[in-house]
Amino acid sequence: MALFDLLGRHWAMGILWNLCEAGPLTFRALEAKCETITPASLNKRLKELRAAELVHRVEGGYGATVLGDRLYDHLLSMADFSLEWADHLSQCD
Repeated sequence: MALFDLLGRHWAMGILWNLCEAGPLTFRALEAKCETITPASLNKRLKELRAAELVHRVEGGYGATVLGDRLYDHLLSMADFSLEWADHLSQCD
């Protein structure tokens, strides 16, 4: 449940997703990728994701850890499932 709590926080999953998709990013580049996030929120989520060892500091910014990359792989599976689920629900209408 702790993982779902962390990922359910505003922008936590989006930050990890962007770091895994784009590779290491500076704070400003990550902020731009997340579009509507405030600098304070980004800073807070990065601290939480770093404490969970899903994100770490790298030269010039932030990147996903090995654990973060593994979690991202699981999130991709959930994304696939969500598309199947949406299709199923649309057929039920």
